[in-house]
Amino acid sequence: MNETGTVLITGGSRGIGAATARLAAASGHAVCITYATQPAAAEALVAQIRAAGGQADCLQADVGDPDVAESLLDRLPPALPPLRGLVNNAGITGPLGGFAQATRATLQQVLDVNVLGTMLLTQQAVRRWCAAGQGGVVVNVSSIAATLGAPGEYVHYAASKAAVEAFTVGLAKELAEEGIRVNAVSPGTTLTEIHATAGEPGRPQRVAARIPMRRPGEAPEIAEAIVWLLSDKASYVTGSVLKVAGGL
Repeated sequence: MNETGTVLITGGSRGIGAATARLAAASGHAVCITYATQPAAAEALVAQIRAAGGQADCLQADVGDPDVAESLLDRLPPALPPLRGLVNNAGITGPLGGFAQATRATLQQVLDVNVLGTMLLTQQAVRRWCAAGQGGVVVNVSSIAATLGAPGEYVHYAASKAAVEAFTVGLAKELAEEGIRVNAVSPGTTLTEIHATAGEPGRPQRVAARIPMRRPGEAPEIAEAIVWLLSDKASYVTGSVLKVAGGL
């Protein structure tokens, strides 16, 4: 993508999203991050990027709200360059546990954020790019759970990420002639706050023995793959799901 454009990163106030924002800005992109409930973290990250000479801003947006996508792109700060990239990073797991114990509310929320939120926001970006006759890049953040199934932990989350991967492949083929690339990154267990939110802060250490590289990933390692897919170095890559999972 044109590195003078803006990359919109959902769920960008922490974890993989924040690492992606830092690296994208350092690579020459302007960035806008969304946050659902952590304005202080988002504003601190924006200040950090600006202090390093980058362009950055943030917006409050809950991508699990189906009405958010329709207006979000119109809310992008006018001082930023035109939108050229979208990173659908926002995602939730719900509590750890067996599927039989998962509530309907948890299932609904996971699907609303991980699947419908990703699809609706991508649709708005694609409509904008096609109307302007310009290309763009979408990178969806999936999970190795989509491949492994996450039994006993969160199979509903795994299913939502499998949907994201199928969406990635199909949409990439549909839009290839429009100059719009669509790819996904599938991280393995990564040291972020998502595990504490799910109810087990120490989960990365617990599962490390299952990982061929015998360690969880770091958020900047996942960010490297995302920013590469955004870049012109990946100009012939579309419809791919890149596993960044230490061999899982």
